[in-house]
Amino acid sequence: MSTSTAHTASRGRYWFSLLTQGATQRQGQCESVKAADGEIDGQAARFIAVVPDANNHYPRAVNGEVGLLEGWTLAQLVSEVVEADQDKPQKRAIVAVIDVPSQAYGRREEAFGIHQALAGAAGAYAKARLAGHPVIGLIVGKAMSGAFLAHGYQANRLIAFNDAGVMIHAMGKESAARITLRSVESLEKLAATIPPMAYDIKNYSTLGLLDQLLDINDPLNASADDLARVNSVLSEAIADARQQGVDLSNRLGAHNRQSSSLVRSRMRAEW
Repeated sequence: MSTSTAHTASRGRYWFSLLTQGATQRQGQCESVKAADGEIDGQAARFIAVVPDANNHYPRAVNGEVGLLEGWTLAQLVSEVVEADQDKPQKRAIVAVIDVPSQAYGRREEAFGIHQALAGAAGAYAKARLAGHPVIGLIVGKAMSGAFLAHGYQANRLIAFNDAGVMIHAMGKESAARITLRSVESLEKLAATIPPMAYDIKNYSTLGLLDQLLDINDPLNASADDLARVNSVLSEAIADARQQGVDLSNRLGAHNRQSSSLVRSRMRAEW
């Protein structure tokens, strides 16, 4: 299933193109956000990805960051699915293909309200989930800081590639080192003993937020078997999400989330 452009494309763009072969591409939105309406195992689904755009109107968002245009566009793409399906007995699935290095940092972004744009995107995903749409996040690359919160974190199920190029965190290593007044080397040593501070995907998986880790030999040169497996896992995740319902209680079962579970149970007992 390799393509001649596989090694020049972003992971998000590459997997979006693989998953949407034969799907109807949505047109008219900004170039940095891709959307298509297709199927997974016979079930209708909308696929959404944020991708690099060298000609982005905002220079801070040229490498796949989620900025003003991206935040509002994500909100639009998700909201129109909710509106279109509001009277249908079975809501279509929404698959967020995730490879986002950061939110867009810039003076214009701050002045024009990037917090509102990203909140709009996160709110739309949450609204879709609560309306009964199975929302599945497929993490194929980076899922960093506010970009991940806006695009994918509200999913019923989060699935990630078990690969060194996959990273989920609140901020990059260099930024975290500055904030904690440490060197990158000392930060890495600390992260080895404190899972929430770690950058590798295996440590992140111990927090209970991921539904599954997938082994893909080469995430930018997938085989037909790799694609078939990803589609199968997505289909299973959609079915599980429909059966479980709209909450996110599945994220609280891991050993490293015991304190979170205890706090929630005691708060419910009080109220």
